[in-house]
Amino acid sequence: MNAPLQHDTHPLAGQTMSGADIIVQVLADEGVDVVFGYSGGAILPTYDAIFRFNAANPSAKGEDPMPLIVPANEQGAGFMAAGYARSSGRVGVALVTSGPGATNTVTPVRDSMADSTPIVVICGQVPTSAMGTDAFQEAPISNIMAACAKHVFLVTDPSKLEATVRTAFEIARTGRPGPVVVDVPKDVQNWKGVFTGRRDVLGRLPVPGYRARLRVTDEARIDDASLARFHELFKAAKRPMIYAGGGVIHAEAAEQLRAFANEYRIPTVMTLMGLGAYDTTDPLSMHMLGMHGTAYANYAIDDCDLLIAIGARFDDRVAGVPSKFARNAKAILHFDVDASEINKVKRVTWSHVGNLKVALTQVLAHGRAQNFKPDYREWHGHVAELKRVHAMNYDRASATIQPYAIIEAINRITKGDAIIATGVGQHQMWAAQYFDFRQPRLWLTSGSMGTMGFGLPAAIGAQFANPKKIVVDIDGDASVRMNIGEMETITNYGLPIKVVVLNNSGDGMVRQWQKLFHESRFSGSDKTLHKKDFVKAAQADGFEYAVQLSNPANIDRVVGEFVAFPGPAFLEVVIDRDAGVYPMVGPGMSYAEMITGDWIASREPPKVLDVSKTQLF
Repeated sequence: MNAPLQHDTHPLAGQTMSGADIIVQVLADEGVDVVFGYSGGAILPTYDAIFRFNAANPSAKGEDPMPLIVPANEQGAGFMAAGYARSSGRVGVALVTSGPGATNTVTPVRDSMADSTPIVVICGQVPTSAMGTDAFQEAPISNIMAACAKHVFLVTDPSKLEATVRTAFEIARTGRPGPVVVDVPKDVQNWKGVFTGRRDVLGRLPVPGYRARLRVTDEARIDDASLARFHELFKAAKRPMIYAGGGVIHAEAAEQLRAFANEYRIPTVMTLMGLGAYDTTDPLSMHMLGMHGTAYANYAIDDCDLLIAIGARFDDRVAGVPSKFARNAKAILHFDVDASEINKVKRVTWSHVGNLKVALTQVLAHGRAQNFKPDYREWHGHVAELKRVHAMNYDRASATIQPYAIIEAINRITKGDAIIATGVGQHQMWAAQYFDFRQPRLWLTSGSMGTMGFGLPAAIGAQFANPKKIVVDIDGDASVRMNIGEMETITNYGLPIKVVVLNNSGDGMVRQWQKLFHESRFSGSDKTLHKKDFVKAAQADGFEYAVQLSNPANIDRVVGEFVAFPGPAFLEVVIDRDAGVYPMVGPGMSYAEMITGDWIASREPPKVLDVSKTQLF
């Protein structure tokens, strides 16, 4: 995360500024190089301040140092900020007006909280004198957002505005990252006062309890007795497995995870949010585990005798039936930055709460000092056989386009180095299963909230954060509709984003569950009567490359042209409506009872689904 600067003499310290100018200067001090937002009456002073800041501080090339990116709506702005943050590790910023402008950001704020994404949302608010009067475009944002965000500030004392905005960034990026909302009344933006320019802790609000908890976590070290216990359990294992989650990526600890895993050649699985923490192309990567994880990953979890969980939280998509998860593990070791995650779902044998980079470095150094060199060749042979026998597969001779083939074709070209954003649904799981991720921060998806419409705006934010990388949005025909207005945002700013819509004329994941659990009664999920011509819509939004693909024989040629196109590109793929997401661990099922479909080998006889256990989607 972008760390706060130490105090120095700010060149603008002591100057009188408006509240809006102070907000913008703090953004600049925090290294913000792009702001996503939609204007409105209550936030106009700050929008004007950004305009003036950019005019007064052009880059060497004459470009705006803090460009303001205008989406189709505020939800798009929030997801753009999230895509920026997830792909860069820096805090993303959204700037919106009061009332509906602010309430439109509730979903991306909650989404960012659920997936530990550091964003700061600055909302305009009606003047303090009008608050509580149901004034035009007033909404009680501090109340609404309190249950959704990591923290919410309502600034009614303008003298604390500078410190509040600086503190918002501190809270967003530190500890377990998350979204922070700053609600700023219009009169506070128009207020004139002295800019202190303090960028150390004295220039921020006093939040002693929060900083004390951070200090405990940051300074936590594994003591000698605990290190000895860790290695006692480690040395006793013959079949160890690493279970890496999104916390590894948030902690910037992928390098340390890889060093530890590679030192001992421990097979590694990743959660949906952890993809890329370990190189998925490595022979000992078992890719993703869980409800729609690879069959070989889930079987390996069943077979391991030691599970080392790092930055993972045993959520319901992974440990659906906690008592049956890692059923043969004699010990579970858990590293996390959040103490509340320890023993929350699954009882563990050993745990450590603290900085993951430091902790993994400690255990690796301790093992080296003991000259620990285990021989896991038998285990390696076992997991290699699992990968061979239970490999991901599908009907490769089908007369209709299989969605997996499209993802494989894009993956062959991008070689695990592209940034992949997705909406939510079947296409999301296919992308997670069939793409490679050689590095962290290449995979952007809505995990815990499962928010349809996430992919398109997240890809925009990621492209601004990574202008030289290939960014691909894999979307579904239903999910892309949620924020389809952002198609025009892509072309407005000339972003070379590649948008793929896998069109199965409906809510594919809902249909899959209705087929399995509701006797194929497709209530509300069948969209065959919809009239949307996606190619014409893309052309209307300014896409020079907009193509529909329906013939399997043309996949390699069209996908190659699509990815190689130098500007914004749109590809609609008409896919098999009955293509499913497999493997699938149904509600109430263990990994041993996983449904693998027709093309992936199962090592257990298929189980008849109990439709009474479908409470979880």
